[in-house]
Amino acid sequence: MSWTWECDPSEEEVVGGAPPAFVVEVEKRAGELVRAAEALYLNGTTYQEMSPGSSDQFVPGGMFRYLVVPRHERVYIVQTTPW
Repeated sequence: MSWTWECDPSEEEVVGGAPPAFVVEVEKRAGELVRAAEALYLNGTTYQEMSPGSSDQFVPGGMFRYLVVPRHERVYIVQTTPW
């Protein structure tokens, strides 16, 4: 496996109807979060501790909530809120 990000439950449910410029900002920040998680959890598939839980990120045009799951080597975008 290798680190990546994805929308959970689905892209349509998480970002459907959001302004395209906002979605681009979310995707850019998600990529940054993936790189940070990859550096912090060097071998995520063998991670034995509790996952760090959900956090919020503010980007131009809104915010989003994400969850880092080291054993899956994933950053899950679970909610977006454009404004």
